[in-house]
Amino acid sequence: MMKALLPLRYHPISVTKMFSFFPFYCLRLEHITLKMLAKVPWHHCLKLSICVFDPRLESAQLSGFPEYVKIVEVGPRDGLQNEKVIVPTDIKIEFINQLSQTGLSVIEVTSFVSSRWIPQMADHTEVMKGIHQYPGIRYPVLTPNLQGFHRAIAAGATEVSVFGAASESFSKKNINCSIEESMKKFEEVVKSARHMNIPARGYVSCALGCPYEGNITLQKVTEVSKRLYGMGCYEISLGDTIGVGTPGSMKKMLESVMKEIPPRALAVHCHDTYGQALANILTALQMGINVVDSAVSGLGGCPYAKGASGNIATEDLIYMLNGLGVNTGVNLYKVMEAGDFICKAVNKTTNSKVAQASFNA
Repeated sequence: MMKALLPLRYHPISVTKMFSFFPFYCLRLEHITLKMLAKVPWHHCLKLSICVFDPRLESAQLSGFPEYVKIVEVGPRDGLQNEKVIVPTDIKIEFINQLSQTGLSVIEVTSFVSSRWIPQMADHTEVMKGIHQYPGIRYPVLTPNLQGFHRAIAAGATEVSVFGAASESFSKKNINCSIEESMKKFEEVVKSARHMNIPARGYVSCALGCPYEGNITLQKVTEVSKRLYGMGCYEISLGDTIGVGTPGSMKKMLESVMKEIPPRALAVHCHDTYGQALANILTALQMGINVVDSAVSGLGGCPYAKGASGNIATEDLIYMLNGLGVNTGVNLYKVMEAGDFICKAVNKTTNSKVAQASFNA
């Protein structure tokens, strides 16, 4: 029996309470019984009628998509580093601990960068040491250089990431060095990580456009990606840093990169500035990508890319994947609760369409 599209918060005997809280709750046909229907308030009946999914019809939609997608939650790092206010350390720790109970298998915790560059991440050591690391969940951190790598390991990190760019201008703005200089630093980090059996992931920013240079050539994106993969990064996350990509440009970029790197070693990281993130992710999935970065509540942006909006919201991504019948292992409702917690903590409204529709229903 297939699971409901959204996780059950209430026991089936409390179905009245369930529909009062979540009128657009999506159930599959085989989950609905006459006893349950008898408990549904009459004013929700019409809503219920459009929220029932017949798995026989849905199965035809699954061809061409992966059976499982790994979600890399980047909200605690990529999301909070872009907040104007400094989020208290205890709030960050509680946020990550809540995310750890959602079924997410990868949660990016923080960034071991200089507080002069990213003051929002100045408490990286305290956060890394303060969170509860659950078995089976990976907690990577960003390390721009060897100094940051050693600080991260001392704080208890067991996975690291290096973050490069396909744009020369963006590289200088973001990490204060050229692409070539950054590669030399990354080689030191990845080599040290390999000697300590610590996995290293690589990011490529501006894969679909740069706030300073505009269009970036496919050759440059492919070249930077290939170098990161060649030095030992087990996975390369291709970032649409300013959210200008479309399904067309995503397809062309992936076709180029996949000539050098197998799809199983690639991920996509899409910002939603122009509302194209879900469409771009869908394109990537159809091309064999099964790892997607996202941020709860659509947190994020980029401190060095003016006008870039947040990442694709984890809630919206899960909702789409659930509708495709793609397994993520993540409890959507628990993710929404974590999103509600952090939005209240930083006094902002969620950017997740799913959360907005659900909590305001």
